[in-house]
Amino acid sequence: MFDHEREVIEEKIKVFCTENDIPLTSIEWKPLPFSGEWGISTSFFQAAANEARSGKKVNVPQRAQEIAEGVREHLGTPEGFSRVEAVKGYLNLYFSTAEYARRVVETVLRDKADFGRGAPKGERVMVEYAQPNTHHSFHIGHYRNAILGESLARLVEFAGFETIRASYPGDIGLGVITVLWIYDKFYKGQEPEGIHERGQWLLKLYVEATQLLEPKEDETPEARAQREAYDAERREMLRKWDAGDPYVRELWLRTREWSLEELRAILEMLDIHIDVWFYESEVDEPAKEIVEELIARGIAEDERPEGPVIVRIDEKLGLKKEKYRTAVILRSDGTTLYLTKDLALAKIKFEKYGVDRSIYVVDTRQSLHFQQVFKILELWGFPQAEKCYHLGYGFVSLPEGAMSARRGRVVLFKDVADEAVRRVLSVESEKSPDLSEEERRAVAQKIGLGALAYAMLSVDNNKDTVFDMDAALSFEGRTGPYIQNAHVRAASILRKAGPLAGRATSRTPDFDYNLTPHEIRLIDLISRFPATVEQAAQEYRPLVMATYAYDLATAFHSFYHAVPVLQAEEEGIRLARLALVAAAKQTIANALRLLVIHAPEVM
Repeated sequence: MFDHEREVIEEKIKVFCTENDIPLTSIEWKPLPFSGEWGISTSFFQAAANEARSGKKVNVPQRAQEIAEGVREHLGTPEGFSRVEAVKGYLNLYFSTAEYARRVVETVLRDKADFGRGAPKGERVMVEYAQPNTHHSFHIGHYRNAILGESLARLVEFAGFETIRASYPGDIGLGVITVLWIYDKFYKGQEPEGIHERGQWLLKLYVEATQLLEPKEDETPEARAQREAYDAERREMLRKWDAGDPYVRELWLRTREWSLEELRAILEMLDIHIDVWFYESEVDEPAKEIVEELIARGIAEDERPEGPVIVRIDEKLGLKKEKYRTAVILRSDGTTLYLTKDLALAKIKFEKYGVDRSIYVVDTRQSLHFQQVFKILELWGFPQAEKCYHLGYGFVSLPEGAMSARRGRVVLFKDVADEAVRRVLSVESEKSPDLSEEERRAVAQKIGLGALAYAMLSVDNNKDTVFDMDAALSFEGRTGPYIQNAHVRAASILRKAGPLAGRATSRTPDFDYNLTPHEIRLIDLISRFPATVEQAAQEYRPLVMATYAYDLATAFHSFYHAVPVLQAEEEGIRLARLALVAAAKQTIANALRLLVIHAPEVM
């Protein structure tokens, strides 16, 4: 909002330091806590330390203050600022309170949905997420992955990175073949109607097959023989798939599509649009070729036929203590592993899609796996390895306990979403009797899905979480509906204002009056939105934005209850406060959009 003024000041500081032979390396600004005025600050301790390192005998704190005082005299009182001071090695510049408030609100009303958008970063980011194994069904744990990845993709894109959304479903392996085997043996030709019904049926088949194939404590010899025969049939089907058997491949593709149809339907409901689909089955052969290349380049060691192909990562990196360990990249029988395929996928990302940063949204159990992948990519010579990042996340359980797909103890996301919408709809029928049934259902969908999204994003991604439907749907406390309600209240004020709201948002706002603490808090938080976007994107942490959205909503709710807007005595103050309400509404909407949450006008 004060970018031009700051750039002018930075140039003047550089001129002063050059003329006085001061080794200035960089200028970093931080906002000053509001204490009657807003301001920004920068330190000269680094410049003083640079002088000390160059051989000069200087007292660093004293020298930093001398530089700050010299810069202050050189600057005078720059345009757009009320005063400048040098304190303990820091240069503090203060804005006129009325001017600062005006700039903040005016910038939001001008930029609208683009308020907070960062300048182009010149880097391409690929975020890989929303990738459950096929031949299962989308459960609440998959949802945490999808919403975390989509929020991160929106954040890095909004911060200025060119962003590609990618999904890498696991579509082959013994688990997938297990479903094909039981379907072919006992359910051939059957196909439930409905996209979600087909996907959920595949999960039921997987559970049934697992029960047939797992040994029992009191197993009879006959039962054991039957189980072993079933397992032999299953593994023979895997062999046939690997050999390209037409019947098995056709069955696999047809049933895989049932899973993918359900996945696409859920992603559409969540407003998630994947740009690139990778499949595990497609990188198996390229992965084997990569192994041979790594052997040829001396990165990997071939211990076949007695052993596997390995990479002694710590040894290759010259590490004395064990950190990344030894990674197996090909089994002795010539089959690949997840690690091998991730190497092949990374190569495609870097070479075909020109990716500079690759972010993997995968649960925390895979931390060592991705450390090994990234280090092998580094040994292989890919500079992008330095900017690969594993965004891990913890498990989702419910108050009833943990989930297990093998045991059939899973909570399907569609069931949770439907229940959330149903509960909101029952409340909306009482709260919004003037809305049509269709409008109430649309609002309930926004609130229900918003509650689920915020429940996932407001928890540190590294922590396990217990999803509590009652707590998530609450209109009070740290929840999605609470934040959405702040947007609704702002919209209500603007609707009641009628033409006056249009006047307020089309003119230059004038805040030349004594602002209340609630107005100051609201303006301060709105002004921090662009920096929050940048922080959340650079740290790959949607939680930063989730926390900010709650703080902003809290500030607005407090403002709403304490500060008269339409009842303000002077028209100038009414117009300024209406402009502030419009700016708050827009900023809340922008924050919610980055959290994959709709901002309703009514609720």
